[in-house]
Amino acid sequence: MTELSQFLRILYKNKFVLIFVPLITVVASYFLVKSLPDQYKSQGSIATGLVDKTEQGLMNSGTEQDFEISRKFDNIIQMMSQKRVLGQVSYQLLLHDLKAVATDDFAEASKELQAFDQNTRSRAIAVLLQKYRTQQELSSSNPFERKLQKILADMQYDAESLGKKLTIFRLSNSDFINIEYEARNPAMAAFVINTLSDEFIRMYASRLTDNYNRTISFLADFLEQKRLALREQMNGLRDYKIRNRVLNLDEQAKSLYGQMAEFELRREVAKKDVIAYGVAIRNIENKFNANDRKYFESAVSTINQNIVATKQRLRAVNEAYVKSNFDPKFKASLDSIQTKLSAQIDESTDRYLYNPLSVKENLVSQKLTMEVERDLAANSLATIEAEMKTLNNRFDGLVPNEARVQEFETAIDIAGREYMEALQKYNDARLLSSFPAKLKVAEKALPGKIQPSKKMVLIILSGVISFAFCLFILFILYFLDSSIRYPQQLANATDSPVLGFINQVGGGFRISELQNETTQEGKIELFRNLIRSIRFELDNEFPDPKIIAVTSLHEGSGKTLLTLSLAWAFSRINKRVLIIDGNFNAADITKLNSSSNFLEDYLAKGETVSLSNTNGSISILANKGGDVSLLELADETRIKTVLNSLKSQYDTILIDADSLVSMNKAKEWITFSDAVISVFESGRSISYEDRSKIEYLKGLNGKMAGWVLTGAQDILKQTGKVSKQVTE
Repeated sequence: MTELSQFLRILYKNKFVLIFVPLITVVASYFLVKSLPDQYKSQGSIATGLVDKTEQGLMNSGTEQDFEISRKFDNIIQMMSQKRVLGQVSYQLLLHDLKAVATDDFAEASKELQAFDQNTRSRAIAVLLQKYRTQQELSSSNPFERKLQKILADMQYDAESLGKKLTIFRLSNSDFINIEYEARNPAMAAFVINTLSDEFIRMYASRLTDNYNRTISFLADFLEQKRLALREQMNGLRDYKIRNRVLNLDEQAKSLYGQMAEFELRREVAKKDVIAYGVAIRNIENKFNANDRKYFESAVSTINQNIVATKQRLRAVNEAYVKSNFDPKFKASLDSIQTKLSAQIDESTDRYLYNPLSVKENLVSQKLTMEVERDLAANSLATIEAEMKTLNNRFDGLVPNEARVQEFETAIDIAGREYMEALQKYNDARLLSSFPAKLKVAEKALPGKIQPSKKMVLIILSGVISFAFCLFILFILYFLDSSIRYPQQLANATDSPVLGFINQVGGGFRISELQNETTQEGKIELFRNLIRSIRFELDNEFPDPKIIAVTSLHEGSGKTLLTLSLAWAFSRINKRVLIIDGNFNAADITKLNSSSNFLEDYLAKGETVSLSNTNGSISILANKGGDVSLLELADETRIKTVLNSLKSQYDTILIDADSLVSMNKAKEWITFSDAVISVFESGRSISYEDRSKIEYLKGLNGKMAGWVLTGAQDILKQTGKVSKQVTE
């Protein structure tokens, strides 16, 4: 609250600035806006087709996301605000004024345009038409075109001027873009909007067409590349199959695998038959004795020869049957030979070849039959093994062909998918190019309506802004101002108590005016009351007798005035007061009282120097000046003796000591004093060098009575008691 009250005091002090600056600004604004022309506003709208897709019919590709639609609207609005589009409107405006009569001009012609003759006007029209058709900007390097640029700027036809008064926005979440323009001419407002709409729609349609054509051309080339890649892979597979005589690998592999399985089964059966028949034949032979075998072999030698011949024929046919993969045409010959062989075996058994007493006829027949079957099985086994080896070789030959064919088929599958995707994109692009989202004018702009006058608003704003600016400047000055003007500021800055303050009474003030209690001047009365308040604080804090040293941070802070005023205040309560002028460099008290006794004489002679010490009287010890200090006049013991003697004679001794600029001289007086008062002049700031002096005063172990703020101007007059203020 203290800072706020201080700031309010600054505002009150500068109240005339806060009143007259806004007032002057308002008056100046009134005369400035008085001649402003009226403004007319027109509006039109464009349908984009981005939200409302009814015109696309069945070609509608679905619902787009809201953010995608918003992005497209933003792009369209930004394109409409481009200098390239607004430049086309600028050309149209100037062409209108060049071709129209003077009364139909949208704006007052600039001086350069008024200076054009008919030939120059024709040339300007030709240049503008050429730039308009080619959508080019005027060149600054060409003098004539540079002059046209200046004319456009002077008449506010240029793109920058148009953009300042042009407002383009989307109406809520609708399909429409609203265009508003404000101009000094109602016809010009409508002309700008309609021209801008037509030019942008034309440029946007051309841009879409170019984009679609480039896209379709690219996709057509891309589609052809994919088609050629697919054809290349298919031709490679075809040529490979022709070179390697590959018809259908899957069917061939299945056929070979089936044949190998069948031969594997027959081989196992043949192996089993060979083993089984061999064992059976050995068992039968073991049942014959040597005589039976001899008889039998001699009896059937002729028939056996026939049987052997038939077996050889049977073996040859059976081998051909196996090699032909069991072709049925060999089956009839094989069956015929087996029938003949069976007949020969039966013939050999029908003959009475054995001993009539022998019963082994059936065994002989069985043996012969088994031998035939064993031979057939053994012969088939060898043939089957050879055929299986051939089939395995053929099957192994299919493996590399299969791998290569699969590689071709994979490449063909990938190329086919890429071709179909490219074809789909190509078809989509062709479809979109046939049914694009076209912009069209939804509402043409009509001549603008006059707008409510903004003159009063501008005048009020000028006053408010100037007032706010003054407040801001005063706040900045207050914020940057580190000077101390109030007791609370001094207490906060020094972290020490403040006994009070005294107001400024003017340069011609004399102590006699203070003593004259009949004086009715307000400043003198306030000063008198403030001094009494400070005296009261000192009297309560330090009992009599007491020695009070008065010092300051800087020279000229008012400590001499404070010393004299305190002497008067103490004398008014019947105190015996002694003033010692301890400032040898600037003996102001000595100058005011040249007839006084001198401190140097008193230190030398002591009690022999007579001083008035009656109640209510004020005595003065002056000094002879010079660059000396207290301890240079006498030793410490002598000084203490003299001061104790004076304390026995006086209730209060006030010492006008040097300022702390002469730190050593002030410290000597402070050493022998009971209390110290430091004076601070209002309006000064505490510098970095002052910090060490303040710390010194705070470290005096209770001697520091407090601060007194002198020369205060901004504090309201107070006639009551000023209490001691301490930083909390």
